[in-house]
Amino acid sequence: MPVDTSLETAPSPPSQLRSSHPTDVVLWLLRRRRRFRIVGESMQPLLVPGTEVLIDPFAYRHSRPSPGELVVAYHPHQPGLRLIKWVVYVEAQGCFLKGLNAAASTDSREFGLVPWERVVGQVVCRFP
Repeated sequence: MPVDTSLETAPSPPSQLRSSHPTDVVLWLLRRRRRFRIVGESMQPLLVPGTEVLIDPFAYRHSRPSPGELVVAYHPHQPGLRLIKWVVYVEAQGCFLKGLNAAASTDSREFGLVPWERVVGQVVCRFP
C-alpha cells in the first residue's frame, strides 16, 4: 500500500543518539528497559549493524510516539519481525515509520501506517 511521503511538516531525521548512563543500565537490570541489536543497514549512518540500543517498552502506555522519535515496532505483515525506525508523522490509525537509509529500508513507504499496538517502545540510548 503506497503512502504519500511528501509532507511539508516532516521532522528532520535524527542525527545522534546518546550513550547510556549508569541509570539506563540499572533500569535494564530491573527490566524497565529492553536491549535491541541492529542487524540491518536501514538506520545507517546513525546505527550500524551490531550496535545495541535500549528501548523503553513503557514509553507509549499513556501517550503516542511523536514525530522525530526512534521506535521499535513489529512489522505489520511479518509476525515476529521487529524494526527500528524513526517516526515521520502520526495519525489516528498509527504512525508512519521510515529508515534513515532509504535505499536499504523496508518501511511505511511499502507497508503503510504501523498500528499503535505494533509499536514496542521508544529507543532511548545506545548500549552499553
